[in-house]
Amino acid sequence: MSDQDHNDPLALEQQVCFALSVAARSVVAVYRPLLEPMGLTHPQYLVMLALWQYAPLSVRRLSELLQLDPGTLSPLLKRLEAIGYLRRERNPSDERSLAITLTEAGRELRAKAEQIPPAVVERLGMPVEDLRLVHAALTRVIAAAQPV
Repeated sequence: MSDQDHNDPLALEQQVCFALSVAARSVVAVYRPLLEPMGLTHPQYLVMLALWQYAPLSVRRLSELLQLDPGTLSPLLKRLEAIGYLRRERNPSDERSLAITLTEAGRELRAKAEQIPPAVVERLGMPVEDLRLVHAALTRVIAAAQPV
């Protein structure tokens, strides 16, 4: 990169959005071959992570946790239900709300998924502490980018 690029406020390589976009695509690509044997896409994996940690969940709460619009979340849930990992049921205490619960197959999948984080760390070849620092920095960026 030349000094001119370094001083150019519109230089592609200087843009936070560019670095985040490329990093996100690259890291998701690392997950892809690990998730395919489980029949999961990366967005579906995120849904499963939330459910393994917090199930049962309302669609609204799941949407908040994943920071996804319910309209984006709905097809993910339908697909995960079709492959047998979760159930969507009316919440008995609030008929307007759907409760998302894991099936036995969904709970059993967790054991296989526990192999994913160490495999990702190995594939990235970065010290865990560096990855923790990146995570902390990204968490601050996410918080700073939230509407006031």
